[in-house]
Amino acid sequence: MITTDSYIFMLNLSLNNTIMSTLGFIQNMGPGSMILIVLVILLLFGAKRIPELAKGLGRGIREFKDATKDIQNDLEEGMKDKKK
Repeated sequence: MITTDSYIFMLNLSLNNTIMSTLGFIQNMGPGSMILIVLVILLLFGAKRIPELAKGLGRGIREFKDATKDIQNDLEEGMKDKKK
């Protein structure tokens, strides 16, 4: 039987593995490559649009975290109701 804690642990582990595999390429990049990428982004979007993009990215991340917390709470409540 899978307990709530073990299910939440597996969900978090899966999420962390997905994020790390997606962002794992950054470890192999040197500082010159990162500077080049930042300059290309600056040229493409301009200095005025970058804060807007970052704000939108922050909102998206916040919504994602809220959704995962909601799912986690629903699972915990469901497991509590099932025990009763």
